[in-house]
Amino acid sequence: MSILPENLQRYQKFIGFMLKYWNSDLLVKTASTALNEDDKDEDYTGEYDQSPEELVEDLKNMGPTYIKLGQLLSTRPDLLPDAYLQALASLQDDVPPIEYSIVQEIVEEEIGERISKAFSAFDEKPLASASIGQVHKATLRSGKLVAVKIQRPGIRKKFLADLDTLKELAEFAVKHTEVAKKYAFDNVLAELRHILLQELDYNREAQNLLTLGKNLAEFKNLTVPQPILDYSTSKVLTMDYIQGKKITSISPMKKLENDLGPLVDELVEAYLKQIITDGFVHADPHPGNIHITSQNQIALIDLGMVAKFTPNIQEKLLQLLIALSQENGEAAADVLLNMSEITENSNIKNFRKSINQLIMDSQVNMAKDMETGRLLIQMNRLAADNGILISVEVNILGKIFLNMDQIIAVLDPEFDLKKAIRKHVHKMMRAKMYKELKPENLFSVALETKKLAEHLPERLNKISENLANNEFKIKVDAIDQQRFTDGFQKVANRITLGLIIAAMIVGAAMLMRVPSTFRIFGYPGIAIIFFMIAAFGGLFLSYVIIFKDEGFKFKK
Repeated sequence: MSILPENLQRYQKFIGFMLKYWNSDLLVKTASTALNEDDKDEDYTGEYDQSPEELVEDLKNMGPTYIKLGQLLSTRPDLLPDAYLQALASLQDDVPPIEYSIVQEIVEEEIGERISKAFSAFDEKPLASASIGQVHKATLRSGKLVAVKIQRPGIRKKFLADLDTLKELAEFAVKHTEVAKKYAFDNVLAELRHILLQELDYNREAQNLLTLGKNLAEFKNLTVPQPILDYSTSKVLTMDYIQGKKITSISPMKKLENDLGPLVDELVEAYLKQIITDGFVHADPHPGNIHITSQNQIALIDLGMVAKFTPNIQEKLLQLLIALSQENGEAAADVLLNMSEITENSNIKNFRKSINQLIMDSQVNMAKDMETGRLLIQMNRLAADNGILISVEVNILGKIFLNMDQIIAVLDPEFDLKKAIRKHVHKMMRAKMYKELKPENLFSVALETKKLAEHLPERLNKISENLANNEFKIKVDAIDQQRFTDGFQKVANRITLGLIIAAMIVGAAMLMRVPSTFRIFGYPGIAIIFFMIAAFGGLFLSYVIIFKDEGFKFKK
């Protein structure tokens, strides 16, 4: 880890923060919860060393990268107490705003014309202000209401500097601590870096909005704001304005007046479709990014953070969700192992046992008690504990469901999530099977068949020619036959030599009783000769076993 003078302030800030919180009750509680080492029966009601407000202020002082990390932490009810989650949630839309004069300068520079010409109205007061940017309400010349998101000036440079600092510290920790190595802090940070840098590109987010809007067009109760591409750049994003409020802000009266069960069911189906069918997922569905409109539609906003799954991963996640919905621990363990990297230190037997136990302990049906997200994250921990490198997609899926659990529990606490997953997953399996039977898919199969048919006569001709010339050979990568035969021969030779030595000793012992004039050291001479031959033979056999076998092993 190289420490340059210009980086000293960032290192100092980070180390000062860590020294303050390293031995705090809050970090100890959070770490033990993350590692599932806390006592769930023990309800801690005391105060922590740092108040929620103090933690928020410390993160703000650390800079935009740490504010963003605080925002991500606010969506993790599996780690922090409620008071801290609520305080950190304020970081999502309660960051000091950019001055309007700077906003105006950025917008006009990016879109290439004056605000007064592009918009008939542009509110100077922002709707929300976050770590990366802030949102203003505006009206196009056509009369269409839009939301304009403006990126904070210099934010990319600050993010890169902080992320470089964290990368060096994470690499240092992985080299020198077992915990950092086991949980692959460097890989986790690399994934976080990739996600955050994508979020800084508003052109990419505009394309994400278009893609998700198209993929979810069939869901009438879901809406995705669409971008206005003529007024969008890498630092300014203009999109449909959606009048609504956060899911968690719904009043109890609204829940009583409206049956929100069908809405929840459609939301679950939409996310399963994203995961299993599309492979393109809104990866940050925390309450701040899921709004409910006055028409009782759910709006999915802020698509800076998305996850993309390959067809192979989609199939594996489908199998995993089926196993979880059926509470089948063995099947879940099989899927997870199939998605993971196994090493010689992996304890597969203990991993299977732990996964079975985890799923058995989580057999609940109602949304208010469901912890699907936490269950997936705990599976990641169990894999690490048993030396198994689990696929990062499982952790992403866990984070998505962690946020979904909160949203569903708010909208309909009695919702049966497992039943919904079973119903929608089976429907999507049938749809995937029909899709694979489409003409374009059959055409690719036909091409492969054509290639096989073209080369088959030539290959069959070669096989038959080799058979006719007695040159056909099959190579099997099995045991070394020569070494196997040599080993048996060595064992047989030693057993034979051992029997001969034993016979000579027995014969010499019997000759001791036969009178003879030929004596050595006062004993019958022939008996002593046999004893000496047996002794030399035994020593020679011992020498070969001790020294020569080692040489044989090393040579091989």
